[in-house]
Amino acid sequence: MFDNAWVDLELLKKRAFNLRWATVPEGVIPLTAADPDFPSAPEISEAICTFAKDKYYCYGPPEGLSDFKDSIAHYYQKKRHVPVSPALAFPVNSAAYGIYLTCKAFLKKGDEAIIFDPVDFLFRHSIESVHAKAVPFAIPAGIIKVDFDLLEALITPKTKMICLCNPLNPTGKVFTKSELTQLGQIACKHGLVILSDEIWSDIVFKPAVFTSIASLNEEIRNHTVTITGFSKSYGLAGLRIGAVIAHNQAHYKLLMDASMHYSTIHGVSVLSQIAATTAMNSCEYWLDGFLSHLSSMKNIVVNELNSIPGFKCIAPEGCYVAFTDITGTNKTSQEIHDLLLNEAKVAVVPGLKQWFGDGAEGHIRMSFASSEFILTEALDRIKKLMT
Repeated sequence: MFDNAWVDLELLKKRAFNLRWATVPEGVIPLTAADPDFPSAPEISEAICTFAKDKYYCYGPPEGLSDFKDSIAHYYQKKRHVPVSPALAFPVNSAAYGIYLTCKAFLKKGDEAIIFDPVDFLFRHSIESVHAKAVPFAIPAGIIKVDFDLLEALITPKTKMICLCNPLNPTGKVFTKSELTQLGQIACKHGLVILSDEIWSDIVFKPAVFTSIASLNEEIRNHTVTITGFSKSYGLAGLRIGAVIAHNQAHYKLLMDASMHYSTIHGVSVLSQIAATTAMNSCEYWLDGFLSHLSSMKNIVVNELNSIPGFKCIAPEGCYVAFTDITGTNKTSQEIHDLLLNEAKVAVVPGLKQWFGDGAEGHIRMSFASSEFILTEALDRIKKLMT
């Protein structure tokens, strides 16, 4: 199901942008943006086509289609053990916009928000876009215990938010229930909002277990805004569909007012909501198969990377990216990126501040959401060059 025959390179070279096949020179294998090389489940395209045949493309309700809202609530109740009300969940134009929207709703000029380091650049970008300050908190790769005393020491009267990315892109860390409880208690103690980005929550490798921080208790839940999306789990990046879940009416009102959905300046495509609803309701089998494939690819990629001189890769607990320490090569992240691109014809993401923060220097990130054939070819090229 997820073998090389399923990968249509000719279509990917026309459609897969954002650092991927459509943007790299011919002959380069892109292990860059975390987006699957596989087509989405057939039920999704069938649902879109069925809707489109009626030839009516009307505005949907600003708070989202009722089917979508019911599905995301059920999804979280069943799979995350979070009591979500459909009335407090709504679709947004990507999880990335959900992060920005939450910052817009809860931060003002001069406020501070704590972000992890390294972490996806969208957190810093969103915070700074609303003229607040992002305060980094270092979390190394692997299972090293997080020192939450150090996190609490970063809190000042200006601190209004803690940004949680779980699982953590780019390191693949999955936070334990104990760690999340400590983080939640700190947020409650200081009256902080927890922005919980859970877009990677379906991509978790055994024995790691994902816990939604909103599932811990009512007090922590009332401090939390949960954000998720469908690009990582179901391959819907181009449909730009995510969800924001408030856990109380006050938060919901702030978020909806900030969203501008009621004005029709912003809103979410009805077709995208249909696609995501179908994914949640009918495509778990596809996700299970994808996760099984990713688990095998993770083992291959990590083993091969660790056999390359100067490379050291800690196996991710979640996310389908390998975050590799390349300091043993005595080269910078940018130098390794350039070397692999120009000589091995493999594109990776360098650990630069613009992508992941200062804590990513000395690392490169590779996506392994592809076929074994493509990944093996890319790794062979890297090994031949580096050895």
